[in-house]
Amino acid sequence: MTQVELYLIRAFSIAGKGGNLAGVVLNADTLTDLQKQSIAKQVGVSETAFVCQSDKADFQVSFFTPTVEVDFCGHATLSVFWLLHHLQYISAGSYQQETKAGILSVEIESQGDVLMSQNLPVWWGEYSAEDIAPMLGIQPSLIAQTGLPAQAISTGLVDLMVPVPFGLLDNLDIDNDAITRFCDQHHFVGFHVFEMNPPESSYAASCRNFAPAVGIPEESATGSSSGALACYLHRHFSYQQAIFEQGRAMGMPSRLVTQLTTENELLTQVQVGGEAAFFKKLILTC
Repeated sequence: MTQVELYLIRAFSIAGKGGNLAGVVLNADTLTDLQKQSIAKQVGVSETAFVCQSDKADFQVSFFTPTVEVDFCGHATLSVFWLLHHLQYISAGSYQQETKAGILSVEIESQGDVLMSQNLPVWWGEYSAEDIAPMLGIQPSLIAQTGLPAQAISTGLVDLMVPVPFGLLDNLDIDNDAITRFCDQHHFVGFHVFEMNPPESSYAASCRNFAPAVGIPEESATGSSSGALACYLHRHFSYQQAIFEQGRAMGMPSRLVTQLTTENELLTQVQVGGEAAFFKKLILTC
């Protein structure tokens, strides 16, 4: 049996509270994929990141949910680089991580906040309100009245963006089994459901993310989906910057900052960032 030191980090936290817990294992080069999966299952948080050496970037990072490996995870990436900076292994500056979604850039600001680059958006299909609404326990007309499509997008992982009217987000009745079947059929990770907020709000949108197909019934901050949502809002409303709220319904409020860069009206960079905070350290065996 191997003993492993694991850090639990609150990613996208607000003043050290809320956020989304991610596990981080440093110096994971000797661990097998089976051991990594065992550790992720033991920890039970939505994703655990394993940091190894890389000959292509500054670090190689792999991501495991309690049930499967995924190509990328935003909140776990933030947790990795916040922790490396917090432990003074790296200073503020620009770095690259090698992931199964590609080699992605990460910036650590002087105060320790992390801003990570994601892939440029890949636009998948649009789906009818009649198909989607029953899985959320609402009438199709409520999705239709937003005037926005339910559309799948990837900036690293494929999620279905689902708009709902303001005030409805916390009152959904989720059918996890139906969402799992739908995501398996269409090769999605999950549903990213959002409501646009009034202009006076500090958040452009409030969000909930459901990914039961990969062992995550709901999570309180989803970096990869926030990048996709930022691109969606750029297409429909020309947003360049947007701040999102997530986790409210779980009692784990999170703040996610997004920044898009364009040249000649074409997207050239997608970034998602925020703060993080230490939660606790565990010693596990695998």
